[in-house]
Amino acid sequence: MARHAGPGRTAQVRSTRMADEQKPTHHYRARTVWSGSTGLGYDVFDRTHDASAPPAEQQLQIASDPAFMGDPRLLNPEQLLVLAASSCQLLAFLAVAARSRVDVVAYEDDATAEMPEGDPPVRITRIVLSPRITIAGKPPHEDRLRRMVEMAHRGCYIANSLRTAIVVEPTFLNVEA
Repeated sequence: MARHAGPGRTAQVRSTRMADEQKPTHHYRARTVWSGSTGLGYDVFDRTHDASAPPAEQQLQIASDPAFMGDPRLLNPEQLLVLAASSCQLLAFLAVAARSRVDVVAYEDDATAEMPEGDPPVRITRIVLSPRITIAGKPPHEDRLRRMVEMAHRGCYIANSLRTAIVVEPTFLNVEA
């Protein structure tokens, strides 16, 4: 809102963005539960804990990475981060494909991540997504498919939330309809 300036006064302009005020804010909840004892020291306490994300009913049992004395049979937070990035890219690409009327009939990704233990802070520094995307019928030109992958990457909420480098290296396959 602009105010008129009187003599010797400068106008103050305040901009309000109605569109931003009307956009929804999404909220997510997660719950982790652990019990045990750390009284005997770092080397022996159990890293296993339960995680849930209401309103989802499924509960996961998670542990630390085996390199940090966790149970290798259970998922760990680092794996969940890679899964989240892979799943988000998959969902974003399927949305882009559906809007583009491209018939995707299969999408498989063997994602990997790197977490060097060099300079602190230790963190996942790179995630590589390697989706194999199968298109039915006559596929669009590969350049268009690659642009669609990039559009999905730019629209991926998880990728936009991380400072970790995320590289997408797609392979496209075709099946005749």
